[in-house]
Amino acid sequence: MKQSINIILSGGGTGGHIYPAVSIANELKEKYPEANFLFVGAKDRMEMEKVPQAGYKIEGLWISGIQRSLSLKNLAFPFKLISSLWNAFKIIRKFKPTIVIGTGGFASGPTLYAASVKGVKTVIQEQNSYPGITNKLLSKKADKICVAYDGLERFFLADKIVKTGNPVRQDLLDVTSKKEEAINFFGLKSNKKILVVIGGSLGARALNNLIEKQINWLVENEVQVIWQTGKLYYEEFKKYDNLEGVQTHAFLNRMDLTYAAADFIISRAGAGSISELCIVGKPVIFIPSPNVAEDHQTKNALSVVTKDAALLLKESELNMFQNMFLELKNDEKLQQKLSENIKALALPNATKDIVKEIEKLINS
Repeated sequence: MKQSINIILSGGGTGGHIYPAVSIANELKEKYPEANFLFVGAKDRMEMEKVPQAGYKIEGLWISGIQRSLSLKNLAFPFKLISSLWNAFKIIRKFKPTIVIGTGGFASGPTLYAASVKGVKTVIQEQNSYPGITNKLLSKKADKICVAYDGLERFFLADKIVKTGNPVRQDLLDVTSKKEEAINFFGLKSNKKILVVIGGSLGARALNNLIEKQINWLVENEVQVIWQTGKLYYEEFKKYDNLEGVQTHAFLNRMDLTYAAADFIISRAGAGSISELCIVGKPVIFIPSPNVAEDHQTKNALSVVTKDAALLLKESELNMFQNMFLELKNDEKLQQKLSENIKALALPNATKDIVKEIEKLINS
């Protein structure tokens, strides 16, 4: 009797960890239609809602990260860790996975650890240019580590690393051809420049405050704005919809048309966003979040900026925004250079390449 293929994927906390896991699962499902899939996430986090929407079963662990400030929440951390390890071992015993794939986020730590202790093959998909402590620890036992940046031999064993890139939505591959459709979709004017502002799935307070401060100036400078506030902040900023050419959105479902409409993009520097922006190939100003582990967003952004492929504006230097934006808006050669250079960094076949590595392990 042929043994069934059971695949566990673990990742979440933010869209940047969930989206790659779902992409990888969808690609694996095409290769192994008979396989059984199970996701493992963190209770109360976004994945508990998003993964079932994508058509997969998910189990939740009671786990969160350590707060970097002194916080009473940290007192619960040891108990959460013990509970989530216990339950991860239970899930591994019951589901009997052929392979376990981790895409980052709190739950992937206990899940991959339990799998490797039980001798199950594991794959880490490291999205960032600078890995967090969990993946550094897990990497010692992992069979393969799929990365998106050069230079990760500093953190992982070189013979385990494969540079694949991060999974991205396939509908982004031809956004250049959708400009007219995008302008009609958003109801904007084709004779004025369009700025797209993206603060990630939950939103970014500093980005929203910056745009609020500059919104009248942008309108005076004949710029239209598609502003994704994030669902946490939408109620606060939706009043700016009454300005000409300005529209706020809690969430943007048609990212292909959002990017297609853009002449310029302001974005956080999460790994998933950067991978998408490389494929889209538009001029970008990165404003990295300083509130993330190991300041990895700044490191991600610098890996693009040092190749003359984007501009960087630190949160501590937001008073420089008008100068930087005007220089970009008025300099077509700069726009072209940034577009060409960022497009050269794109890795559009990441999901297929990651799945090839997983297949090799399933078949070995």
